[in-house]
Amino acid sequence: MTTIMSAASTRKELSHELIVDVAARAIRRAGYRGVGVADIMKEAGLTHGGFYAHFASRDALLVEAMQRASRDNRAALSAAMERRMAKGSTRFAALVWAYLHDSNLDRPEQGCVVAALASEMTRQDDAVREEARRRVADLVALVGTALPAGTEPGQAAVVTATMVGALQLARTLDGKAGRALLAQTREALIQRHDAPS
Repeated sequence: MTTIMSAASTRKELSHELIVDVAARAIRRAGYRGVGVADIMKEAGLTHGGFYAHFASRDALLVEAMQRASRDNRAALSAAMERRMAKGSTRFAALVWAYLHDSNLDRPEQGCVVAALASEMTRQDDAVREEARRRVADLVALVGTALPAGTEPGQAAVVTATMVGALQLARTLDGKAGRALLAQTREALIQRHDAPS
C-alpha cells in the first residue's frame, strides 16, 4: 500500500512541476492574461479538471510560475556570468552582458520574468502583485551584488531599471535596432559602473 501511495505522490509531484514549468514559460511569452488554465493543462498534457488538485487558484499558479521563471533565469544568468568571468570579465560586466545579450531578444519565454511582465505587474491581484515585488527586489539585489564595492546603494535599482527597460524596448524594435540598443546600453552601463578587477 505504501508503494502505491508513494508512486501516486510522485506522479502528482511530477505533474505539479510540469504545470509550473509550462506556466513559467507561458507567462514570459504571453503575459499574465496569456496564461489560461485550460491552455496550460493542455500544453502539459493533462486534463483541465485536474488543475485544482494542484492549485487553489489561477493566482496560486501564477505565483509559483513567477518563482520558477525567476529561479530558472537566475541559473541561466549565473552560468553565463561564470563563463564570462572565466575569460576575465568582472562580475558586473558579466551580469550586464548576460542580461542584455542579443539572444534574449528572441526568447522571452526563457528570459527575465520582470522584463516580460513589468508593465502588467501592478494590475494583478494582491498575491500576484506581492510576488512580483519580490521578483523585482531579487533582481535589484542580484545587481547590487555585482556592482563594484563602494557603489552608492541606490544605484542597484537604477541599473536594474535601465537593464529591464532596455530589454523591453529592444524587444519592441526590429532586430537590428534592438541589438543596437542593447549594445549601447551595455557599453553605457559598463563604462559608468564597472571597476576592473
